[in-house]
Amino acid sequence: MRQGSPDERKPVTGHTFLRGLVIALNDAIFLSMEAKRSSLFQSSLDRRLFLRSAVATIALPSLEAFADEKTPANPKTARNFVAIGAYLGWHQNAFYPSTGGRDYEMPRTLEPIAEYRDEFTVFSGLDHRAPNGHDAWINFLSGKAPGTYSLDQQIADQIGQKSRFGSIELATGVGEGAKTMSFTKQSVGLPTIMRPSVFYKQLFVSKEDRERAEYLINSGKSSLDSVLDDAKRFQASLPKRDREKLDEYFDAFRDVEKRMDRQLATLDEPVPETGYQLPSYDPITPNLQMEAGNIMYDLMVLALESGSTRVLSLFLDGLGQVFAIDGEILKAGYHALSHHGNDPQMIEDLVSIDRAHMHCFANFLKQLSGKKNPAGKTLLDDTVILLGTGMGDASRHSNANLPTLVAGGGFNHGQHLAIDAAKPDAPLLGDLYLTLMERLGIEQENFSNASRNLNQMFS
Repeated sequence: MRQGSPDERKPVTGHTFLRGLVIALNDAIFLSMEAKRSSLFQSSLDRRLFLRSAVATIALPSLEAFADEKTPANPKTARNFVAIGAYLGWHQNAFYPSTGGRDYEMPRTLEPIAEYRDEFTVFSGLDHRAPNGHDAWINFLSGKAPGTYSLDQQIADQIGQKSRFGSIELATGVGEGAKTMSFTKQSVGLPTIMRPSVFYKQLFVSKEDRERAEYLINSGKSSLDSVLDDAKRFQASLPKRDREKLDEYFDAFRDVEKRMDRQLATLDEPVPETGYQLPSYDPITPNLQMEAGNIMYDLMVLALESGSTRVLSLFLDGLGQVFAIDGEILKAGYHALSHHGNDPQMIEDLVSIDRAHMHCFANFLKQLSGKKNPAGKTLLDDTVILLGTGMGDASRHSNANLPTLVAGGGFNHGQHLAIDAAKPDAPLLGDLYLTLMERLGIEQENFSNASRNLNQMFS
């Protein structure tokens, strides 16, 4: 979600002027919106129902009585995409099962999600052949060239056009390196929301914000038209390389215009309401990362269930915060533990943090698996979830062999797919991404340096 409040993370690097322009313009796009009141009707966006009362317009969940019998749920397709990335990685020895196949023993880090064994698949041996180091962590969704067009944004540009928000970028924790894992086609890093209250307000807003949103969007469109006219006149006098740079600039403008048009179109769609109660404070201090994570996951479920967005990303940041796990304060901060140097006690503490993240993730899976559409398909089966990292071994700053897990999406799960990366024809992580995109109805020939897919082993 593009918005420029102080509560959000700043983008990572490069394209300073263009990035600032895009983020500023998107302030207008993603402000909260309240729909015009109307009678009971069926939404043109997602065929959900809305009720009008004297004081509010409320979005209803999907109902069997209004299901479209001509379009039954297809178990081999999914509607939504969620990416979850841990900046400090996942300790490999506790994340990977010791054996491949379906009869593996559940590794320690994944024990909190053991009851959903048949709903996820573990992958080892996959990476993008990207550079090493923390600065290259953003290869996670971008591929071999860190900071380029990311997987979630490629998906959002294909399937996010009919939802209120094309994509929403979230974060928990604090860090000193990457501040995002999502990048536009122009390699602009997107800011993240780290306050649950800000995320909540975007999803379930008051009607007082609607007129202001409409005014700002229309004003922004007028400003765009004026700036573009001036820039195009100026372009004719520039040398070739500068004209090419301005073409990139215009492409970014056109993306913003499309998003503005979409937001104006959705002003007439009722904004869903919810009975969810936020805590009285935002748990954003570093040592409350798990508490923030639980709330973010709750709101992510609501965002998907209400059809507010079809693409979400959650960045699990990490720096020096010292956690208390099960009432016991750990010996060192999160970042220090990731540089364990094979010290057994530091590894034990690091794995306890990984497991705490997995407990949060388990509740996310539980909620998604418990919600069904009128055709009987669970929200989990309708959502492709990618959990992983751009850091294979933080202790060595290695970005090879990235711990990866895929849940939901209606895949044939319940296995550990161990890839031998030493083989000349070994698949890449990008090949898995091509398979995930295909499940979402997106046919694409390549992702970064990958040009195959994993359909033969994972479907």
